Amino acid sequence: MTTDSTSASPQVPAASGVETVSVLADEVRRRLYGFIRRAHRPVTREEAAADAGISAKLAAFHLDKLVAAGLLSSHYDNPGGVRRVGRKPKLYEPADTDIRISIPERRPDVLAEILIDAVLDQQQGEDAQLAALRTARHRGEELGAATRASTRPGRLGPERSLTLSESVLEEYGFEPDRQAPTEVRLMNCPFRPLAARSPELVCGINHAFLGGFLTGLQTAGIDAVLAPHPGRCCVELRAAASSANVPGPATGACAKEVCARSAEDPGGT
Repeated sequence: MTTDSTSASPQVPAASGVETVSVLADEVRRRLYGFIRRAHRPVTREEAAADAGISAKLAAFHLDKLVAAGLLSSHYDNPGGVRRVGRKPKLYEPADTDIRISIPERRPDVLAEILIDAVLDQQQGEDAQLAALRTARHRGEELGAATRASTRPGRLGPERSLTLSESVLEEYGFEPDRQAPTEVRLMNCPFRPLAARSPELVCGINHAFLGGFLTGLQTAGIDAVLAPHPGRCCVELRAAASSANVPGPATGACAKEVCARSAEDPGGT
């Protein structure tokens, strides 16, 4: 079977998601897409055209736009697998694409995957929260290592560490804001409003995930610091503390109280 277009990634970033969904602003395309989803089988352009009440040529134009946007996939084959003489028709079916649009961006899928992995891999003598923190750090290390393998940045100093980190964290919806050459604030919490339900757990997972990311990326001179603040993510990336006078990660009851205020702030992002 010859594939005319490959399916889009199962998880489409928010920016790409907006562009993808904008293709459906056209009423004809919405009807064609809805018909193909309801069919639960590959359909020809003639079938789609008949349902929409348009010509097969016009239907093909719109269907190929949906393929290009990643909403449909297409291939050449005989409908129902029945062998026929002549060229096989082009068939369309829904692509395996998960499109999510949230402004500001939310990533509950990342948190859910960490928690599921923690439950499945909880070790003897380890409570659920410790398992979640360990899993979050491991997940972050995997992301950092994968980023390093794909970019091959060589030795990373503090400033280059943050520059590379910014691009990855932007994709995850953290909205990084470079305050100084060696300081990045994360202006959005991708796990809100879940953080409001259990700020100590969710902020801890976030902190462990980002710390693991820096470890996997093999950064130098940069720490993920738990620094909750109303209206933004509870973690900042800063130059590593060089003395006891430099504020470090917030811990214990103080961190729990500030995280709670940050997560519940109604005016936050």
